[in-house]
Amino acid sequence: MLNIVIFGAPGSGKGTQSELIIKEYGLDHISTGDVLRSEIKENTALGKVAKDYIDKGQLVPDELIVNMLASVLDKLKNSRGVIFDGFPRTIPQAESLKKMLNERGTDVTVMLDLHVNEEELIHRLIERGKISGRSDDNLETIKSRLEVYHTQTAPLAEFYKKEGSHVTIDGMGTIEEIFERIMKAIDDLKK
Repeated sequence: MLNIVIFGAPGSGKGTQSELIIKEYGLDHISTGDVLRSEIKENTALGKVAKDYIDKGQLVPDELIVNMLASVLDKLKNSRGVIFDGFPRTIPQAESLKKMLNERGTDVTVMLDLHVNEEELIHRLIERGKISGRSDDNLETIKSRLEVYHTQTAPLAEFYKKEGSHVTIDGMGTIEEIFERIMKAIDDLKK
C-alpha cells in the first residue's frame, strides 16, 4: 500500500496537491475531520464517545481518533493506499498511527513536507480569504496559525526523518510544477 501523510503550513497547497495525488495514484482519502463528523452523524459507538467529548468542549483523545481511522481503513478493501489528511499532528499521534498501520501489515510510505516561504503563505491565504470569504484567512489569524504549525510540526518532521520516510517538497511555483516534484518523489520510492 502507498500510504501518504501530507504536511505543510496553512496555505502550502496540501488540499490541492492531495486531490491531484489521489487522482494520479488511485488512493483513498482519509480526513480526520470528515471521519469524526461521519462517525457522529452515523451515531456509531465511537461517534457517541467523540460527541460526548466535543459537547463538553474537550479535544477528542488520540486513541479514539486512531480507532476511528482504523475502522475506516478496515473498510477499504483492495485499496492501493491512502492519504492521511489532518493527521497526525503530534508525535504521540504519529506513533499511534504507526502502531495501527503495523497491526494491518503496512506503514506510512512517505511523509511529503511541502515547504513554502512565509511571505508566500501569507499572500496565498489572504488571496484565498478574498475568494472564499473564509474569516480565518486574515493577517492576525494567519500569523497565529503559522506559529502553531511551526511549533507543532518541527518535531513531526524529525519523527518521520528518523523513520526514513520524510521527503521535503519545494512548494513554490505553479500547482503543476509542485505536483511534478511530488510525483517524482513518489515514483522514486517505487524504484
